[in-house]
Amino acid sequence: MPLWKQLTISVALMFLGLCAWVYISPGAGQSLVQMGVPKGLVALISAGGADGAGDGAPAGERGAGQGQAQGQGQGQGQGQGRRGGGGRGDQNILVATQPVETAVVNDRLNAIGNGEAVDAVTVMPQASGTIEEILVTSGQTMKKGDVIARLDRDEQVILRDQAVVALRSATERAESYNNLKSFSRLDVLDAQIAKEQAELQVRTAELNLKRRDIVAPIDGVIGIIAVSVGDNVTNSSAIVSLDNRAQLLVDFWAPERFAVAVKPGMPVEASSVARPGQRFTGKIDAVDNRVDQASRTIKVRARIDNPDDVLRAGMSFSVTMAFPGDRYPAVNPLAVQWDGQGSFVWQIVDNKSVKTRVRIIQRNSDQVLIDAALKEGDVVAIEGLQRVREGGAVEVANADQAKAPEVATR
Repeated sequence: MPLWKQLTISVALMFLGLCAWVYISPGAGQSLVQMGVPKGLVALISAGGADGAGDGAPAGERGAGQGQAQGQGQGQGQGQGRRGGGGRGDQNILVATQPVETAVVNDRLNAIGNGEAVDAVTVMPQASGTIEEILVTSGQTMKKGDVIARLDRDEQVILRDQAVVALRSATERAESYNNLKSFSRLDVLDAQIAKEQAELQVRTAELNLKRRDIVAPIDGVIGIIAVSVGDNVTNSSAIVSLDNRAQLLVDFWAPERFAVAVKPGMPVEASSVARPGQRFTGKIDAVDNRVDQASRTIKVRARIDNPDDVLRAGMSFSVTMAFPGDRYPAVNPLAVQWDGQGSFVWQIVDNKSVKTRVRIIQRNSDQVLIDAALKEGDVVAIEGLQRVREGGAVEVANADQAKAPEVATR
């Protein structure tokens, strides 16, 4: 390609680039004029003449407009500073405040426990034999000593009768030896010993006969009977379960922090899934003597009254206990701030901000319990904290609402 064509194309591309620059950037024309480009050429490039030549004037107008806008903005900012509290020492910072309240922590214990009958036994026979008779049904209430079932007893009856006959013979012999003087003192003594032995044999026979009756060892309610008439049982065979559920023992595990607070005799409330909405009262019956190292909990046993017999052994219970608890200052979560040394709040004293260090005890949804040199009724800032400084003057936006509520006294 000839050189003159290359030069022509280059000039054309440069011209198009300048046109694009002037079109895209409003201040490009003024920049070209300042660089020494004739205004006529700038006008030609900007396709208007007046646009390029007059760029200096509009820019000046815009500069003046910007200066005026900045002056207005500064005036507004200063006005806002006077109203809301600018950064100057003679101007108050506008904050919203809230009084410190008092809340209680560790005042309630909630746990899940399992219920057991206050007395529960599995009835077993005291002798081996065949079930001859069952005298109860499942769910029947029994008194201590009531007969539940009987074993076959023919052999024991015969042995008792034999012992009674032997006793009668030994008694007559002892009386004869005592009445007759022809017997030596040793013969009389032997006769007396034989009588006593016969009496012991009768008592043994009667005991063996009595053990053929399977009786209730405690007051309670019969469970499902595990045997039938004709079953051969031994003294290790389970006949039936018997529960005294006038009261239930509920075992539950309390966190380690309650290990010292929970003591026998303290009141307790329990509810069961089987009886929704109904509360049962009782007392702590026993507290274990050690804390479980794995779970960091301690076993506690409560005794729950069951006067209407609506509870059963094996039920699960939700146990609740109330304690005096520890009282701490409580503030709005927005009041707690952080810096390099930890957490703090801005306490407002005589319209001055005071940084007060706090230690967080417990976080709740609506308040934070803290350990700090604050008392109920002290005022802390909760909003407008970005420009608050130590000892700075503040203006309380909600001065009427920030006052601590008066506590009614009886």
